[in-house]
Amino acid sequence: MLSKKLIIPAMASLAIMSSCSQGNNKPTPADFDYTADRFADIEVLRYQVPGFEELTPQQRIFIYYLTEAAIAGRDMLWDQNGKYNLAIRDLIEGVYTNYKGDRNDSDFKALETYLKQIEFANGIHHHYSMDKFKPSFSQEWLASQAAALPEGTVTDIELLMPVIFDPTVMPKRVNQAEGQDLILTSANNLYDGVNQAEVEAYYNALKDTTDLTPVSWGLNARVVKENGKVAEQIYKVGGLYSPALERIVENLEKALPYAENDVQKDIVTKLITYFRSGDLKDFDTYSIAWAEDTKSRIDFINGFIEDYGDPLGMTGAYESIVNFKNNEASHRTEVIADNAAWFEGNSPVDPRFRKDEVKGVSAKVITAAILAGDAYPATPIGINLPNSNWIRAAHGSKSVTLENITEAYDQASHGNGFNEEFVIDQETADLMDKYLFITDNLHTDLHECLGHASGRLLPGVDPGALKAHGSTLEEARADLFALYYLADPKLIELGLLDNPEAYKAEYYKYILNGLMTQLTRVEPGKDIEEAHMRNRQLISKWVFEKGQPDNVIELVKSDGKTYIKINDYTKMRELIGQLLAEVQRIKSEGDYAAGAKLVETYAVKVDPELHKEVLDRYAKLDIAPYRGFVNPVYTPVTDKDGNITDVTITYGEDYLPQVLRYSRDYRTLPAYATGK
Repeated sequence: MLSKKLIIPAMASLAIMSSCSQGNNKPTPADFDYTADRFADIEVLRYQVPGFEELTPQQRIFIYYLTEAAIAGRDMLWDQNGKYNLAIRDLIEGVYTNYKGDRNDSDFKALETYLKQIEFANGIHHHYSMDKFKPSFSQEWLASQAAALPEGTVTDIELLMPVIFDPTVMPKRVNQAEGQDLILTSANNLYDGVNQAEVEAYYNALKDTTDLTPVSWGLNARVVKENGKVAEQIYKVGGLYSPALERIVENLEKALPYAENDVQKDIVTKLITYFRSGDLKDFDTYSIAWAEDTKSRIDFINGFIEDYGDPLGMTGAYESIVNFKNNEASHRTEVIADNAAWFEGNSPVDPRFRKDEVKGVSAKVITAAILAGDAYPATPIGINLPNSNWIRAAHGSKSVTLENITEAYDQASHGNGFNEEFVIDQETADLMDKYLFITDNLHTDLHECLGHASGRLLPGVDPGALKAHGSTLEEARADLFALYYLADPKLIELGLLDNPEAYKAEYYKYILNGLMTQLTRVEPGKDIEEAHMRNRQLISKWVFEKGQPDNVIELVKSDGKTYIKINDYTKMRELIGQLLAEVQRIKSEGDYAAGAKLVETYAVKVDPELHKEVLDRYAKLDIAPYRGFVNPVYTPVTDKDGNITDVTITYGEDYLPQVLRYSRDYRTLPAYATGK
């Protein structure tokens, strides 16, 4: 399974300042409060939904029911992330809401922080590092508070305590360490009673290499041992997670009468069919219809989609984003999509690995209306779907850029001191100040629209051949494609940039982030594990190393601080093209050995001295390395008979009130949805 989600690194967003005129960076009311909360290593932001009021009442009602369907799947992700997550959430929320003591007490404040952390991560493991959170309150204090809870609030305290407090119990949600059993050493709840070899053997027996339309095996299943045999528990109505899926289906059915057209009704109906059957062929049928709908203004994704949470890259985490097209900003992505064949044909990739014909690439800039599941609170800034290679080749794909999300990042980052601390000189800072917003957005557009959609597998190559390294290499492939073409004169010709030097803003930010500033997300002594971070370091370190004979990129010292200096942007682009060609070859041929070597050599290990320096410098800025969002609140307007006639939007809800409301109003699964 390929991962198609582009997540903005906090350090990237922090470097974004004002945009050039081409960036469609519309003025934002000065009184809008972007910051909702700040705790631990996280800042929670608000985003606006410009244009919602200009939609028709029918469109607004359609969005409302889609948002209700989106949030209804929340508990599934929590359970996917860990079998004890829902029970621990009940416990911590119960203590927080029922606490009768001094709320300024140090133990209570520590519990409040822990609650905010697990709500942000949808479980007890950090959303990025995958490491288990370490509570700053004591086990004894929590036990005493739990004992005072109303009867039935939580059960099995003794079972939960070591899961919360013992660092050796379920320490990492997703383990990607080479040479280990990735299932047995991962704390997610996608497998039970099976090891990696058994799961791989099970799915290898199901795969047919002659099938030209293969399903995405394991996408909507938990794999377990039943009566000594490996078996799947399918996510479907009447199967695993049935109560949540029933509520999703209920709201999708309510949405149907308000669909914009018959095509959209058909898409929603096909999704309902899939949720009821659990049949992956039904999912493919839905995905084809969804990919081919390029006319509807309102759009959404809902289902088990991205596989970052599975160390084997198979099972999709529950996710939903409801959105509508930003007509003005979409001109940019439409130009890119219209020229997809040119970009594919002029790629530095071996012609054997290019597509002979580029089909059905569509792209648009969207306004996100709701974020849910694996897209909440931390969210992508771009998406390219479907993930299925054969559907993409035969029916095309849809690429979106969430520009109201990137704008919120941009607005919230002004004046934070990042550029002053890490950018080497004023000339580079000025270039970034002028062009980084538009080049960042173009990078997202190219990554999603063309990067993921480019290239092809050779006949008979298993889409999962790269195994645990598949997500990292896929993200690298899309990033390299985007970086290579950002510097191409074609973007000037197409009117997407007005300065042939503009790309340098993105190149500098990317290398700075990949070699240095993203290290603020890594604990001292730890390796890099998250796929997007591995991708960025892989590209940056490889280009840095291969460019050393020509002094393409330098690490220079000034006043005891390390800075990135790019001496030859042209040569840097050539190296990016070379690496793109190699990563595409690895993917096209399914060359696991070469892919693993590339990842393990460049993407994983961290220079401890540089790491310490970056952490020390970054700490002085007091900038949270991770960001996410609270959603706006949609309220139905009804007539005297209770019939919905319209929907209003408000933005004032704070972070903890929102997640506590979601736990209360959208609870669908029991504490131990998949057993103890």
